[in-house]
Amino acid sequence: MDGLERRLRGSLQSKLSVWLSLTILGVAAIAGIFAFFLAHHEAEELQDDVLRQLASVFVRQPMELATPPVEDRGNDEVLDRENRVFVQRLAGSSPIASGVSADLPLALPADLVDGLQTVRIGNESYRILVRTLDSGDRLAVAQETEVRDEIARGGALLTLTPFLILVPILLLVVAVMVRKIFRPVTALADEIDQRHDDDLHPIVAGTLPSEILPFVMAINRLLRRVEKSMDAQRRFVGDAAHELRSPLTALSLQAERLAAAEMSAKAQERLQILRQGIERGAALLDQLLALARAQSAANTSQSRLSVQEVYRRVLEDLIPLAEAKAIDIGVASTIDAEVSVNDFDLMTLLKNLVGNAIRYTPAGGRVDLSVLATASETTLVIEDSGPGIPDAERERVFDPFYRVLGSNEIGSGLGLSIVRAIAIRLGATLALGFADPQSCSGLRVTVTFPAVANRGCE
Repeated sequence: MDGLERRLRGSLQSKLSVWLSLTILGVAAIAGIFAFFLAHHEAEELQDDVLRQLASVFVRQPMELATPPVEDRGNDEVLDRENRVFVQRLAGSSPIASGVSADLPLALPADLVDGLQTVRIGNESYRILVRTLDSGDRLAVAQETEVRDEIARGGALLTLTPFLILVPILLLVVAVMVRKIFRPVTALADEIDQRHDDDLHPIVAGTLPSEILPFVMAINRLLRRVEKSMDAQRRFVGDAAHELRSPLTALSLQAERLAAAEMSAKAQERLQILRQGIERGAALLDQLLALARAQSAANTSQSRLSVQEVYRRVLEDLIPLAEAKAIDIGVASTIDAEVSVNDFDLMTLLKNLVGNAIRYTPAGGRVDLSVLATASETTLVIEDSGPGIPDAERERVFDPFYRVLGSNEIGSGLGLSIVRAIAIRLGATLALGFADPQSCSGLRVTVTFPAVANRGCE
């Protein structure tokens, strides 16, 4: 019950459906009550008309009304009560004992006035029409009110049948129509929810209701402001990194000149630490520039690239780093495929992934590159024999400057951020997993691109 109340408070669609349903039920109930009483009244009027018509027949064509014998009167009980109408003459002005005609089928009072009236005789109530004939006799046409009421109620209840059938159908139609009307809003919410963090293109109004358009326009204005703010931040990061490269380059040159000068062993040791810090700072600036470039919305030219060729170029650049740790690195598959991407973006993406694999794989470990190709997609796979990334950390590692706790490797924490930014821009799907699921070790990174036509294979 609490869940339903929260839904009604928070959902415009639910509120509209409930209030429309309650309104329909209320109107239907009022209309049903009105129709019931009106039909009941009309049925009573029709029954009174039947009595008038029977009386008119006897007025136009007088006939003898025989009193059924006493022994036959019991047969009245087996007659259809709904069709039973009593027609009899009332006693004249001659006095009758106790004012009741005891020898007639109904013991009617002799002093009934002309016209329609309801009279109770014994335990039964009758609707009676009294007419005075030209001969001076008085004619009474009577029917049991219980039978009349039963017929009237039955006819009135029949008028409610369309309400009982159509109202549930109408409620179902209202629920379906409300859901259909709100379907564009739901589809828009799903589309926005599936966007990437840096996907800030305006919302297309399309078939949205006019009442929603001001809200959509306000969101679009907000998206433009956010995009401008993010662009300003990227420009600041890129400009700051670019400006800091010159001082760091100067410091590096000064450190090299200082290394050539004569100094004590302790000073040489401290100078070496300084040069390593300068190198780390320069590497960090390069990563910041690469991240700013990867997050840029500028369009870049694309070309069809051989994955094996790109692997070869990446390995040429990174094999010295792998050899320094005695890591066995190479391409594990002979399958080749083509992807339609920007050359620089793909090189940056792979160099960061392979560089991370080498950096976090222990000495003497293994790093394998491979390609999986199907008719619909091409997947680049990089696997290593390092510690891997736990499930709980796999979303956080894409955040800038975030590094897994317990890692002794020195890095900027920007590599995977750059990889994800490039993957999003290229329309690729990025996934992390264990290279060895049984022992939960090693890292397996897959980058999936849509396949291009005329893919080459070896």
